[in-house]
Amino acid sequence: MNEVMIKIENLGKKFGELWAVRDLNLEVRKSEIFAFLGPNGAGKTTTLKLITGLLKPTTGRIEIAGYDIQTQPLQVKKLLAYIPDEPYLYEKLTGREFLNFVAELYAVPESEREDKIQEFIEYFEMSSYIDDLIQGYSHGMKQRLIFSSAFIHNPQILVIDEPLVGLDPASARKVKHLLREKAIQGLTVFVSTHTLSFAEEIAHRIGIIDNGNLVAVGDLNELKTKSGVEGKLEEVFLKITQE
Repeated sequence: MNEVMIKIENLGKKFGELWAVRDLNLEVRKSEIFAFLGPNGAGKTTTLKLITGLLKPTTGRIEIAGYDIQTQPLQVKKLLAYIPDEPYLYEKLTGREFLNFVAELYAVPESEREDKIQEFIEYFEMSSYIDDLIQGYSHGMKQRLIFSSAFIHNPQILVIDEPLVGLDPASARKVKHLLREKAIQGLTVFVSTHTLSFAEEIAHRIGIIDNGNLVAVGDLNELKTKSGVEGKLEEVFLKITQE
């Protein structure tokens, strides 16, 4: 059995009187691509921010590769990479300077740094603009850069919010291929998305959250059985979230 990389126990987050996430229990294993789906306001982004330590839970706990996110945050940060839906980039740096900055932040040895950066410049075809200031980049260029930066320190767990926003079809295909390849090599991916076709194509398992509650978890066939719908993930999702 693959080891558990993300363990969530009785997790809850309250904002004022509103529970954004309530009593969430979930395990995600090594090499798994786990897609996290839900309607707007269901608690997806809140859950991602709890997993990455950006928010403090009201109840429950989270373990990342055996480390408690609240009491051992530094150990967790070394293992984790997070791509939010609107990543923050230093616009007065060039793309190459930004990648070097991230590599330095994670203490990537200089002997490896140059090769790793070059590998992603080539993979995402960024050589024509990598030495330009980020402020001139399109959204798609920024997305390619942020994906590259997430892999610089060889994370064991990647958490992503809406990975395909702003990407052209060719870049989207590259992202899907990269995630599959890295998962085979041992990366655990926790991805929140509204693009159901992406989840259907790439995820090993899917979790559906609605009104802060996890209402279904399983692979596509298990979700079809639960919903009683034999069709695409979109139909299954709509049936589960409408009940």
